[in-house]
Amino acid sequence: MAEILAELVKDGVLPRGDVVLAVRGLTSGFGEDNVIEDLDLDAYSGEILGVVGASGTGKTVLLRTILGLIPKRAGRIEIFGVDVETCTAAEREAIDRRLGVMFQMGALFSSLTVLQNVQVPMREHLNLSQGLMDELARLKLDLVGLPIDAASKYPAELSGGMTKRAGLARALALDPEIVFLDEPTSGLDPIGAADFDQLIETLRDTLGLTVFMVTHDLDSLHTACDRIAVLADKHVLIEGSFAEMLEFDHPWVRSYFRGPRARGMTGR
Repeated sequence: MAEILAELVKDGVLPRGDVVLAVRGLTSGFGEDNVIEDLDLDAYSGEILGVVGASGTGKTVLLRTILGLIPKRAGRIEIFGVDVETCTAAEREAIDRRLGVMFQMGALFSSLTVLQNVQVPMREHLNLSQGLMDELARLKLDLVGLPIDAASKYPAELSGGMTKRAGLARALALDPEIVFLDEPTSGLDPIGAADFDQLIETLRDTLGLTVFMVTHDLDSLHTACDRIAVLADKHVLIEGSFAEMLEFDHPWVRSYFRGPRARGMTGR
């Protein structure tokens, strides 16, 4: 479905959604080194955007800079048409409530149960009774396919796949419009990864989400993503459909998208 939609958009059959995230001239890094420089990228409403690149190319740095966890050194970030640097604190808080984040490996609080982990954003941003938070958190766990008894478990009691789903449930706690996923299928077996990709597609379709997914998973890029952005040389080297990646003449892109692991996808 993702590839079909991407091709329809490319061919002008379907209009692209509104730009909900616009990055222009973004530079960020650590110490004296810039990890990304003069980077431009858009995310459109309702799409699953996959961000890929070799290790150390700045995928997670880009995500964390967009979220404000790493200070940018230059450039502009607009979310829902608002410049996050010049907006007021109240405007930024309103924007943050429309975003959900699933960090790599779930990043659950080990001392809290799964239900309590999902409630963390609710406690920070909402004024709800405990009973209502319990009900909403259980709804989110059901939404991501976790059994009811998972609510009372602690992160150490969860499998890798359950941890990912619990992290996703927390990311969905405030009914966000954009969800940021950092390596969501990392560490999962092929069946678990495929199930998680299907879950992301289903949630996008049913909730109308925009998904910004940092990944190195070739299967996820092929099956779930409407559009792909490749990071190399500190900026976005190319963005487009999976088919466009196959035609792009760059050593890393060619090796990654047309290498031995991609043969079943390319037919080459």
